Amino acid sequence: MKSRKSGYNQTVSSAKSGISERSGRDIEHDKRVSSKPTRQGRTRRDPFLSAWESEIVPLLEKSPTLQPLTILEHLQTKYLDKNNNPIYSDSLLRTLQRRVKNWKAKYGPEKEVMFLQTHIAGRLGLSDFTHLKNVIITINGEKLKHILYHFRLAFSHWSHMKVVLGGESFTALAEGLQGALWRLGGSPLEHRTDSLSAAFKNMSKDSKIDVTERYKELCSHYSMQATRNNLGAKHENGSVESAHGHLKRRIEQSLLIRESNDFASIQDYQSWVDSVVNQHNRRNAQSITLEKKELQSLPTYKTVEYTETTATVTSSSTIDVRRILYTVPSRLEGETLRVLIYDDKLLCYLGNSMVVNLKRIYPSTSISRGYNINYKHVIHSLVKKPQAFRLSRIREHLLPNNDYKRIWQYVDQTLEAKSACRFIVGILHLAAQENCEAKLSASLLKDIERKKELKLCDYQVKFIPREIKPPDIKVSQHLLTNYNYLIPTEQEAHNV
Repeated sequence: MKSRKSGYNQTVSSAKSGISERSGRDIEHDKRVSSKPTRQGRTRRDPFLSAWESEIVPLLEKSPTLQPLTILEHLQTKYLDKNNNPIYSDSLLRTLQRRVKNWKAKYGPEKEVMFLQTHIAGRLGLSDFTHLKNVIITINGEKLKHILYHFRLAFSHWSHMKVVLGGESFTALAEGLQGALWRLGGSPLEHRTDSLSAAFKNMSKDSKIDVTERYKELCSHYSMQATRNNLGAKHENGSVESAHGHLKRRIEQSLLIRESNDFASIQDYQSWVDSVVNQHNRRNAQSITLEKKELQSLPTYKTVEYTETTATVTSSSTIDVRRILYTVPSRLEGETLRVLIYDDKLLCYLGNSMVVNLKRIYPSTSISRGYNINYKHVIHSLVKKPQAFRLSRIREHLLPNNDYKRIWQYVDQTLEAKSACRFIVGILHLAAQENCEAKLSASLLKDIERKKELKLCDYQVKFIPREIKPPDIKVSQHLLTNYNYLIPTEQEAHNV
């Protein structure tokens, strides 16, 4: 109050009194009238008086990053009473925290200063990856392991998000960035991303150099200057890092309105994410319209957004790509395929012809292997030697889903070993041949619940369409002499 009477404003007066501005305002308007007199100085003996200058200050001067808890535990170990109990109790931690905080503010090292930037329309676009930490998304009830790629214009805050099934990689960055630019309809002068440390993980030196060059070429294709943050300096990408939280909160809130985290497909989930991001963009429509006028024109075509490798098809009709074993049609055995690796698929080429399109699978851990086995690729061969099914290394992966695993478990327990293998292989062959996988498994599980005896021939009769015989049509042949009535007589001919 004395400071206020001296002519200082509320902010300065509160700072001089050591209280918050809001508390000062409340006191001034008699909202906080205390019956206790204002404290002048310390009301009790300083518990760290004997150790502050001799122990604590030298520790802080030597290592300013020391935490108060570490210092307190050090004092508890060093200073004991006659009963070997620590002189400094845990209840003094809060006091020590205030003292250390105050000392660092007065005598500690200089802190890093953030310089707020003025953003220019059309100059800077930023990319980053983020996780939905507090949300579990499911596809038809199964948890979807994914991250989100996020592109943002620094000036107008126009945003784009893409569902990424794998981790941070150049492929995911290239797909996400190009998708964002073509949806936006232009490119900024500069593109910035983080240090790509996650994309470089477990890469050789040559591979890291290759990714760096490809990133520069990608940006050059869109006439953008390629820049990257310094390692560990996330604040350099702050214009997109800070926006992660806003969009993720939007997603979480929209899921509450939707009342379900489950989606029919990844495409449905991506479309829903697009709708949420579009709502955010509509709030910045005026700035976005202004910035779009300053963007560069797009090139006539996209550049590559995949990683290329080669794989030879083994005698087991499989290829090994990025620690995942994939089956391919057996007619390709012995051939070397050129494989284009996208974030969500593999396109396999024999020469210039695409021969197979495979869904990309990721290993569950950094050291594990994975399998993407399509029984339809090999069932024609397996049906000729069904006993190979039992000890096959990919047996569990040959079964297309949990329903077929339940069926195999049942027949393996109830039928003789050879009969069980013949039955399950025959069922898979039937499912592939007649394209009736779901209906066939549903019929089988229904019969299993009824304890009905399972016979392969019954299901073949049920699901293999019968040849339709034409109906027997009885034809009554008329007399050929009836045609004579169509021939005119001589008199009829003469009258004509």
